[in-house]
Amino acid sequence: MRTGVYRALAVVTALTLAPVAAHADPAPSERELIDSVSVPMVKQHLGALQAIAEANHGTRAAGTGGHDASRDYVAARLKKAGYKVTIQPFDFPYYEEKSTALMEQISPDPELYAPTPPGGSPLGDFATMNYTGAGDVTATLQNVDLILPPGPTANTSTSGCEAADFAGFTPGNIALLQRGTCTFLVKAQNAQAAGAVAAIIFNEGQPGRTATPQGNLSTPVSIPVVGASFAVGEELSSPAGTVVHLRTDTISELRTTDNVLAESTWGESKKVVMSGAHLDSVPAGPGINDNGSGSAALLAVAEALGKVPTRNKLRFAWWSAEELGLLGSTFYVHSLSAAARNKIKLYLNYDMIASPNYVFNIYDGDDSDATGAPAGPPGSDEIEKLFEKYFDTLRQSHSGTDFDGRSDYGPFIEAGIPSGGLFTGGEGIKTAEEAALFGGTAGQPYDACYHKACDTVANINDRALALNTGAIATATVVYAYSGDLPGPAAAAKAAVAADDAELVGRVAR
Repeated sequence: MRTGVYRALAVVTALTLAPVAAHADPAPSERELIDSVSVPMVKQHLGALQAIAEANHGTRAAGTGGHDASRDYVAARLKKAGYKVTIQPFDFPYYEEKSTALMEQISPDPELYAPTPPGGSPLGDFATMNYTGAGDVTATLQNVDLILPPGPTANTSTSGCEAADFAGFTPGNIALLQRGTCTFLVKAQNAQAAGAVAAIIFNEGQPGRTATPQGNLSTPVSIPVVGASFAVGEELSSPAGTVVHLRTDTISELRTTDNVLAESTWGESKKVVMSGAHLDSVPAGPGINDNGSGSAALLAVAEALGKVPTRNKLRFAWWSAEELGLLGSTFYVHSLSAAARNKIKLYLNYDMIASPNYVFNIYDGDDSDATGAPAGPPGSDEIEKLFEKYFDTLRQSHSGTDFDGRSDYGPFIEAGIPSGGLFTGGEGIKTAEEAALFGGTAGQPYDACYHKACDTVANINDRALALNTGAIATATVVYAYSGDLPGPAAAAKAAVAADDAELVGRVAR
C-alpha cells in the first residue's frame, strides 16, 4: 500500500500543479517539494507527541505540562527549519473533570444514578457541566419555576432565568432547574447568587430534548452544576423535600497557554497563505488522531518548505485550547488589525486526518451539498475544488463536510477569509453509503477513541494519514507559488476574463 500511495502522489503533483503554478524555473520544483514531505517523518512526530503525553499523565491538554512540552517540540523543529517562530500566550478558563461524578437520591426513595464519565461517553443519567465547581454536598432539593408537564414547544421554560425565580429559595438547598430559554450559565449563576450549594439542570422534556444535556458553562462557577435527563429531573421534582447527595471532582481556574506561529522569511508579505491545526488534546487522552495527526502532518510540510524561496508568504499555526471552544484561533484572529487580516489571503485547517474508520471529507466551500451552514467566504469554493482535484486524480472518492463551526476555521470564516481543509471524521457514525465509498465499517464511529485515553498512535490509519499528508503538501505548495490566490480579487479577475471572452465571441459572430 505504501509504494502505491507514493507513486500516486508523484502523479497527482504533476497533474494538479501544472495549471496552477505561475513562476519560472523553481529550484527545487513543486513536485520535488511535495515528494520531500515524508510520511515516516509525520509518524516520527506522532511518536514524539505520544511520548510527551506519556510523560505528562497521559494528556496534552491546554494548560498542562503535556501541552507545554508539545509547544516546545513544535517550536524547536520550526526554528531549526528556518522559520521566524512566535509563541503567543493567552489566558483562558481551564477546566478538567478529574474523576467521575456521583449523584444519588438519599430520601424518600434511595437511588444511585448512572454518571457520565470524564470524556463524555457513555452518556449517563446525569453529566457534569464544563466549568462547574468541585464539591461534595448532601442537601434538600428545591424546585425553581418548573413547567411540568413541559410546554408544547422547546425553549418554553424560563426556570432560573431571572433572579426573581429564586424568591423564597432557601440558602443551603440544591436548586432543581429546567432547561429552557436562557443559558446554563445564567441559571447556574442565579442559583449560586441565591445561596444554592449545587444546581441540577434537567432537560426540558419535548421530543428531542429528553436526554442528559452535556452543557458548557463557558465561565467558571464555584458550585457543582450537573445536567440530568428529563426522566431524572421529573422524578426528583416530587415529592417536596427530596434529599440528594451530589459530588463533583473538578479543576476550574484561569491558566495561560500558547499558540505557536511560524512565518517563512520568503514571499510577498501582503499575500499570506496560512495553514493551521490545533495542538491540544482533551484531558482524557493523548490526542494523537485528535489532533496530533493534523499537527504532525502540518509540521512535516512546514519543515520541507522552511528554507525554500516561495512567491507568497507562508504562515503556519498550531492552536491551543481548541478543545475548549476554539479559544486559541479566536484570540489570534481577534488580535489582528484590519490591515493584518487583509494580508491573509486564505486559511487551510487540518483537524483529525487519520481516523481509523475514515472518510475523506473536504470542507464544503461552495455549499454544493446544500445542507447545514452556508458557503464559506468567496474563494472557499476554489480551495474545495483544489482538494477535489487532488483526490480525483488519485481516483479516490471524497465527500463534502459542512463548515459547522467545530474547528479553527471558524474565526477565519467570521473574518471573511477564504477557508478550507480536510477531516476524516470524529464521534459520528459511518453510514452504509460512506462504507461503500471509503471502506471501513458502517454503523460504527469514524473514531471510536475520540476524546478517550485510547487515542494513541495505535489509533492512526496509515492510508488516511498518507493521502491527507499528500493533500496538505499539495495545497501548501500550490498556494505558495500561485499568482492568483483564491478570494474576491481572483474572482473579479476571472469575471473580467469571462466578460472579455464573451465580448470577443460576440464580435466574432
